[in-house]
Amino acid sequence: MTAMSLANPQRPVPSRAMALAAVAGLSCALAIGKALPVTMDAISSALVPLCATAAESSPLDKVEPIGSYALPNVPGKRVTVVRVFYGPGGFSRPHRHAGSVTAYITKGEIRSQLGGGPVETFGVGQSFFEPPGSTHLVSANASMTEPAELIAVFVADEGAQLTTLLE
Repeated sequence: MTAMSLANPQRPVPSRAMALAAVAGLSCALAIGKALPVTMDAISSALVPLCATAAESSPLDKVEPIGSYALPNVPGKRVTVVRVFYGPGGFSRPHRHAGSVTAYITKGEIRSQLGGGPVETFGVGQSFFEPPGSTHLVSANASMTEPAELIAVFVADEGAQLTTLLE
């Protein structure tokens, strides 16, 4: 599957960011209304493999849990939202995720390559999608001097390890 861009030169980035935030907020409100959220400790332990990948490249790289919610209309599935910070030159080792992942770039530029596809660069306001089980060979800050950041939204089975490193 190829990556998709949400860039539109006629609309300023803040409008897209506001629309995305509104949709995310409504989705989270629905999920919170129907299910109890997982504690931040449980979220953090589920994200340890993802955090470990970023920590190996730069002390400025980190993953910050935002929230995790059971999907009441899809039994056995959970949506988890994280913010990924890459310092200058930061990257994650090759990995795969348990479920679907949509990433939205909020700062800087991110280079990404899914197995079999080209290396692509995404800027603020753009997004890409990772289907379940795909190999994420390149996930890196495109800049050696400026930080980059993205929001990742995972949809995976309850209790699944969200990220598995590839050897």
